[in-house]
Amino acid sequence: MTCTWGTRETLTTNYSLYYWYGNQLPAVECKHYLQDQGVSVGCRFNQSEIIQFKPFHVRVNASLDGKTLEIPSERMELQDLVKPEAPVNLTIHNLSSNQLQLTWSSPYPKTKCLEHAVKYKSNKDTTWTEHKVQGDIFSFPSVDYEKYYTFYVRSKINSYCGSTQLWSEWSVPVVWGSNTTSKGTAEEQLRWFWVHTVLVPIASCLLFLVLVILLVRMERVWVILMPRIPNPSKNFDELFIKHKGNFQEWTGVPKDVVESFKPNYSESLCYVSELPPKERCEPLWEGSNQPPAVPGAPAGTRERSPCENSYVGA
Repeated sequence: MTCTWGTRETLTTNYSLYYWYGNQLPAVECKHYLQDQGVSVGCRFNQSEIIQFKPFHVRVNASLDGKTLEIPSERMELQDLVKPEAPVNLTIHNLSSNQLQLTWSSPYPKTKCLEHAVKYKSNKDTTWTEHKVQGDIFSFPSVDYEKYYTFYVRSKINSYCGSTQLWSEWSVPVVWGSNTTSKGTAEEQLRWFWVHTVLVPIASCLLFLVLVILLVRMERVWVILMPRIPNPSKNFDELFIKHKGNFQEWTGVPKDVVESFKPNYSESLCYVSELPPKERCEPLWEGSNQPPAVPGAPAGTRERSPCENSYVGA
């Protein structure tokens, strides 16, 4: 226990402290003064010098110009002024597949006079959950193996040993889960939680929005990434609507070129057919069964009768 009454800058003289319990006089002077550059600024009491559940009285004497000024204090109940040190040795035990048990110890000697508060939060939570615990064991009934949890513990004197709201400082955190190898305080873990769950998604959405705007505004990039299939029907609207299917007029070919490809002559057709054979054929000669000899023709040859194989051409 310590009692302080100022600092070296605010003190103009030396002070001495005397204390007693109940009506146990005479008063006892402090045995362990706290010094600040040679000036007494407080008193430290060992555990053996502290008696709880008895009225505690303090008198401070100030020496000034050879005179002693006594500054008495009001009666105090020490059990109502105890602020324990933070718990230590936080340990997590796996009891089953989804149940944890948190244990700790306290430097305060009278552990039965303490009550504790445990606060915890997973990396997916935004607020802390706090539970008051009697004793030094806290059971966590359900855990998610996809998360990691951070636990803190603090202590204060319970209602059976005193009437106080002085809590100890929060203990050093203990972490359990898939990221138990991560280092750093809870504040750092909270900062990383905000980075991963808030900043990263917002930055991703903004980047996606910028890319969409660029794709919409940059037609060349849009055509390269999303080429359109051309529609050939628009190219022939003029052929069928304006020129009514006239290909030569639509293509712009001159009329004299078109006329040069037309034929400029006519040719009569000749049909050839074979006459049917006649039943009787009159010779062209008379008075003789033999045809007249042809001058200069070899012997034995004769002129073919016109009745043999006659053809007519038209």
